[in-house]
Amino acid sequence: MPTATIVRTGVANTASVVAALARLGCACTLSDHPAEVADAELLVLPGVGSFGAGMGSLAAAGLVDALRDRIERGRATLAICLGLQLLCAASEESPGVEGLSVLDTRVERFGAGVTVPQFGWNRVESEGGLVEPGFAYYANSYRLNEAPAGWRTAWSDHGGRFVAAIERDAVLACQFHPELSGQWGRAMLRRWLARCGVREGRAAC
Repeated sequence: MPTATIVRTGVANTASVVAALARLGCACTLSDHPAEVADAELLVLPGVGSFGAGMGSLAAAGLVDALRDRIERGRATLAICLGLQLLCAASEESPGVEGLSVLDTRVERFGAGVTVPQFGWNRVESEGGLVEPGFAYYANSYRLNEAPAGWRTAWSDHGGRFVAAIERDAVLACQFHPELSGQWGRAMLRRWLARCGVREGRAAC
């Protein structure tokens, strides 16, 4: 049975992630140990709350280098919601706080004229890859506006187009919550596991 290591950030409710992966045949462990994060078979970087608190937790645990290294090497990693934003260099939410800087871009707040935070279902548009067109569940006030170079990008719209998800090699980072996105989200997680080398038939429906 494959094992997914979920980063213990202190700013994430991991129960729904654990349940979603368990339905697909993955055992889950929680860790904030740099060596375990670096060497994990499958890694999940979840998150809710603020950019500053999330980065503070990662830095305090000594996880910054381990996370940056495995993502830059394309090792099996799933980042969810705030987890995607933490890959960026900075966020408008927390001025002066440096992110993981895997992506040379800045996270910005949704503009005027739309409901903030965005709660609920929104359409995802893509041109193939791990993220197929469909509807995903969101809970966010901040977003990426530009596609990072070298990454396949899916999009949603909330007062203007924003990044729904990015993927490269075995790294998938989603602004939405796949674990809360029903059958569509489950199918996407199954494709990610297959990309990471989890054999067909080891996951249950």
